[in-house]
Amino acid sequence: MEYKMIVLDLDGTLTNSKKEMTDRTRETLLTAERQGLRVVLASGRPTYGITALADELRLKDYGGYILAFNGGRITDCATGRVVFDQPLDPSVVEPLYHKVKAAGMEMLTYQDEKIAATKRANKYVLHEAFINKMPVVEFSDFVHEVRYPINKCLVVGDPSPLHELELNLQTAFRGRMDAYRSAGFFLECVPPGIDKARSLQRLFEILGLSKDEVIACGDGYNDQNMIRFAGLGVAMANAPKDVQDTADYITYSNEEDGVAHVVEKFVLNKGRKE
Repeated sequence: MEYKMIVLDLDGTLTNSKKEMTDRTRETLLTAERQGLRVVLASGRPTYGITALADELRLKDYGGYILAFNGGRITDCATGRVVFDQPLDPSVVEPLYHKVKAAGMEMLTYQDEKIAATKRANKYVLHEAFINKMPVVEFSDFVHEVRYPINKCLVVGDPSPLHELELNLQTAFRGRMDAYRSAGFFLECVPPGIDKARSLQRLFEILGLSKDEVIACGDGYNDQNMIRFAGLGVAMANAPKDVQDTADYITYSNEEDGVAHVVEKFVLNKGRKE
């Protein structure tokens, strides 16, 4: 079967450690797009934090999509239309805030082109700002200063205590909010049932695609579902072992043009999953 779509995580997958796409990866993807491959950028980032990469890949011209907030919002780049949007229940934000502060951690969300955080001078908050190229505003009264609706909150902190908080939140908010890590220091708090695989299923239904026609590439724990779900699930060499174990194929790292290798092997050279 010919692959008609490739779904790409960004950080640790499409981009290198500088959060940039290499010339080889860009040109390889553009070549494949000219031959009819549809590209979807799937990330925990907000839509605004993805648009620069979408522009580099000319997704507007080639019928690509942005899948933001781990699948909480899907945007058709050709029209700018939001085809799916699932906000977080506002009633969970205040109790979430109190649990986060009691654990000695910080949280943030996204307001248009800015990041709204409980504390600006935090290395993890500033890292999220660097990734998305968005300025940070500090809200002293976070719960009431935030403008709703929002698609997710991101809790940040050192990995070990953050893992403990993750387990606590999963129990406390079961059925009202999902909590899972995208990195050791990032805890995603999203509406229940929101993940990349489920949102891809929604997109496939809109486009009339089969998952067997799709390649998905990722490196993080929040990519595991879509790696399992796609016809060809690809993990990066820099992914943790348990993420690699879910994949059909392991490509080179994000520092070695791993995405370009996949496109060359399975799309441009018409390779097939063995």
